[in-house]
Amino acid sequence: MDKYFDINEEGLSVRCKLYADKPSLIKKAVIFGHGFGGHKDNRAAEKFAGKLISKHRDTAVITFDWPCHGQDARKTLTLEDCDTYLRLVIKHAGEELHAEELYGYATSFGGFLFLKYIADHGTPFVKTALRSPAVRMASVLVKILDSAEDYEKLLKGKPVLAGFDRKVKITLPFLKELEEADITKKEFFDYADSMLIMHGTKDEIVPFADSEKFAGDNVIEFIPVENADHRYIDPKKMDFAIAKILEFFADDD
Repeated sequence: MDKYFDINEEGLSVRCKLYADKPSLIKKAVIFGHGFGGHKDNRAAEKFAGKLISKHRDTAVITFDWPCHGQDARKTLTLEDCDTYLRLVIKHAGEELHAEELYGYATSFGGFLFLKYIADHGTPFVKTALRSPAVRMASVLVKILDSAEDYEKLLKGKPVLAGFDRKVKITLPFLKELEEADITKKEFFDYADSMLIMHGTKDEIVPFADSEKFAGDNVIEFIPVENADHRYIDPKKMDFAIAKILEFFADDD
């Protein structure tokens, strides 16, 4: 079953979606972070949740809208708000859903935000799986702008729109935040054994080489997915990725 709910704390409202067999059975929860311009009704997350819960009835999956994404009401995107949203979801999973163990699964922009959270606060997750994480998010953001003209406008201090399912307003201060929060300059050796990175070799949005180098620099297990694009449009590629993530998470069972 799936259920929508909001976390209303600290003057914020985080729009969430819960996948679970029965909430009363929950012992573990996977928190899923979608990519830039995405939303909590992520099809990859839904497919993942279906396969996971069919095998592990005591495990739930929580998706949520990042600030300025999906049905979120905020208008200005900041890394501080993203950090707060993730913190509130983690807190809710433990205190309200009574999950005894948390796992993380994020893609693209969500992968960047999960890594930043871990670098800033330590990891709340038993294990973390990242698919095509945008480890150099500032350069990825510039790449997905609609035109060179938009980039020029941004540099002049004018907001522009970028994204996929929902266009998100981007400001120059946010771009500078991303540049300053360069996670490739941070070390993740203490968390490497509990992390997995997968990346499609034909990714047209986030460079495959960036993930490969980041994983190698931090001794994180890295799995290339041959001929997969950024969104894993080929169902077989997505099935392969999900199977690997489920296997990685299950190693603790």
